[in-house]
Amino acid sequence: MILVIQRTFKVGDYIECGPVSGTVAEIGLFNTMLRTPDNRQVTIPNSRLTGDNIVNYSVFPTRRLEVVISVDYATDLASARKVIADVLAADTRVLDDPAPMIVVANLGESAIDFKVRPWVKREDYWDVFFALNENLKKAFDEAGIVIPFPQRVVTMRER
Repeated sequence: MILVIQRTFKVGDYIECGPVSGTVAEIGLFNTMLRTPDNRQVTIPNSRLTGDNIVNYSVFPTRRLEVVISVDYATDLASARKVIADVLAADTRVLDDPAPMIVVANLGESAIDFKVRPWVKREDYWDVFFALNENLKKAFDEAGIVIPFPQRVVTMRER
């Protein structure tokens, strides 16, 4: 009854509760049934749903996705930022408002990490996420921008 009164989620919503996530298939008196993306059925006691945090991914019509892409320290950051912006602009599923965010998020041991945060329609989230990763890699290759891998320099000393 609490779930019905609170309306935290409804049948068809994609939710996460603890380590479990899936599309709500049925809300019963004692249990709620979820269907996972890999087509498993998960039964969650409603007592757990009323006593735990619930993330509902279906409430709002848009979502912000996040992709982290790394560049070599020798890379001109303005050039890399332009390539990223061009890839975002080429995908019509990326929303103009709010504007995508492209920021230098980390100066790591082997790379500079950009966080790329465009907004998309809820139903486009995963398709854009996967396409963006692939398209950024291709665009960086075409622009000669190196995506580095972790490296160590080892110096041997004679005794």
